[in-house]
Amino acid sequence: MKNICFYFQIHQPFRLKRYRFFNIGRDHYYFDDYANEDILQQIAARSYVPANRMLLDLVNQYKGKFKVAFSISGVALEQLEIFAPEVIDGFRDLANTGQVEFLTETYAHSLASLFDPEEFRNQVQQHAERIEMLFGMKPTVVRNTELIYSDEIAEMVSDMGYTKMITEGAKHVLGWKSPNYVYQAATRPEMKLLLKNSRFSDDITYRFSNYSWHEYPLTAEKFISWIVATPPEEEFINLFMNYETLGNLQPAHTGIFEFFKALPRFAMESGIGFTTPGEAMDGHEAVGTMLVPNTISWSDEERDVSGWLGNKLQQSALKSLYEVGERVRLCTDRRLKQDWIYLQSSDHFYYMSTKHFGTGQSQFSPYMSPYDAFNNYMNVLSDFIARVRAQYPDTVDNEELNALLTTIHNQEMEIKRLQSELKTVIGSNEELLVEKSKRKTSRKE
Repeated sequence: MKNICFYFQIHQPFRLKRYRFFNIGRDHYYFDDYANEDILQQIAARSYVPANRMLLDLVNQYKGKFKVAFSISGVALEQLEIFAPEVIDGFRDLANTGQVEFLTETYAHSLASLFDPEEFRNQVQQHAERIEMLFGMKPTVVRNTELIYSDEIAEMVSDMGYTKMITEGAKHVLGWKSPNYVYQAATRPEMKLLLKNSRFSDDITYRFSNYSWHEYPLTAEKFISWIVATPPEEEFINLFMNYETLGNLQPAHTGIFEFFKALPRFAMESGIGFTTPGEAMDGHEAVGTMLVPNTISWSDEERDVSGWLGNKLQQSALKSLYEVGERVRLCTDRRLKQDWIYLQSSDHFYYMSTKHFGTGQSQFSPYMSPYDAFNNYMNVLSDFIARVRAQYPDTVDNEELNALLTTIHNQEMEIKRLQSELKTVIGSNEELLVEKSKRKTSRKE
């Protein structure tokens, strides 16, 4: 039986305000609160809220036969809780149906898997804990930022105890093979993989309202007929897309919501079911191995990481950021750690890409040019690094600093223990004094 596996990405970065060179050392707040609130509330109204309502109706209508999965970055969750809590409520309602799966990813929607394995592990753990706290569901499937994947990343994820990932079904990796099966990682056979079907996913995400597309208009009946026409042994059609496809990338007037409402009916009439990534990989063995020595993603035509690492501006910014990672992890300054997370979002580096400058994709950047994005980010990063160095000077190496902080921590714990013992002794003495006083009083009487 064929199954459609829907997965939606939800992510919004904390966008930076205009931060000048002269702000360095004077202004330690980096984020554009007005833009973040305004953009998020607009997208929530156009996309997240009506999409949640529609999916909940479909789950209830088809009584457990319709299923979807989500991966919501930690920084998006924080903004939703602040600016659009009704969206969080909608995801809770979906979680309570038992037909929706939540995946785990890097908390910051970061590129840590490419630069800092320890940070990558920490963020995946932090994100999984946040998902479990908000929705009462412990994630079992990992989805790395922008579906970034390689054999090395599979090894890191496997070492964390996970056995399931989703990624891009890149043509230059698959070759003649189809993405419509469960695969396994080349270096870790216990790691199962589910791959995005780019053709069918992009038909909805990018081509749905394109009047010049030779298949326009795309109807639910036509789309399901394409899936039915795939070889019968191909069991999974993995439709992985940005959640903003519903109502934002494809506005409501294009008929995108009506398309999704009709899709389950035509699918089930054709004998096609729905599943989540976890269910698909739990219930089926891998049919083959996927060897990925070079990193892939779901971005751009190349399906690689050049959108974030393609020029020297991006490489310099990322190198400068992750050089201070170990020192930030040693600190206990909550504000510093929060800024560290927010500054890692991959969007900051995508805005620096010269691949998209002057094309339609550059419209998503809040900057006039990639160089403007780089200058603004590096001004912020310079101030951030100065704050880190103020607490932990470069003259002290990381190993020495770690030993010193461990000693300080142990001393603090010892002081707390002695204070606790002192309180116990004082309490006992006070009880003795009260008892003596009572005895004296009774003798006098």
